[in-house]
Amino acid sequence: MSDLENHLLYLKLPYIRENYESVATTAARKKWTHTHFLSELIKQESGLRRDRMIQRRISMAKFPVIKTMDHFNWSWPKKINRVQIENLFHLKFIEKKSNVIFIGSVGVGKTHIATALGYQACLKTNTVLFTSAIDAVNNLVAAQRAGLLKQELKKYLKPSLLYLDELGYLPIDKIGADLLFQIISQRYEQGSIIITTNRVFQEWPKIFNNDSTLTSALLDRLLHHTEAVVIEGDSYRMREEKNN
Repeated sequence: MSDLENHLLYLKLPYIRENYESVATTAARKKWTHTHFLSELIKQESGLRRDRMIQRRISMAKFPVIKTMDHFNWSWPKKINRVQIENLFHLKFIEKKSNVIFIGSVGVGKTHIATALGYQACLKTNTVLFTSAIDAVNNLVAAQRAGLLKQELKKYLKPSLLYLDELGYLPIDKIGADLLFQIISQRYEQGSIIITTNRVFQEWPKIFNNDSTLTSALLDRLLHHTEAVVIEGDSYRMREEKNN
């Protein structure tokens, strides 16, 4: 290995180390200036590093499946505000550390849209964590019992965007509600949250063991900087099953 390759290895510049000779050949053939040659190497190295960082963020987000809006069926829901949703993809809500809550019945596309938003956030340098609401609660309960609550909470507080899926599909007891409240209250004006839920806000006490005091406190913090997206319609998955 040459001294140059050793230096490039030390500096962690894999693209330049693997391609400088072929790019130099191209530069000589096309009579590039030294600056042009160097600029091309650095541009490609930068692009490789950017792509790897994006893939790392996507991996750390733990999406169960990657979704985009390319094939979303806008005509299926009976009620959906396309302009509102497309505006969310500018990701201004993350800059403002505000929240988005998708409200609708099962199968209307809430998780699809929210996951696509999370994926777009990863592409634009934001850190993201996907989890179902009940998994987050169960993990925090287990951590609390093991005396590791503070460390586990950090996992949900650190990302730029926390995505809590399917809030309200399963009831949460008082301990779980208190722990979820800690996530939401500590992320207040510090980081964004996306929530998908099948329940309108008036029904949220039913999610949290009919504790109206805790629910009110939670909603007070959550809704202060929140955009609600209401989607109405029948289940798209049920339609596909009927067609089969």
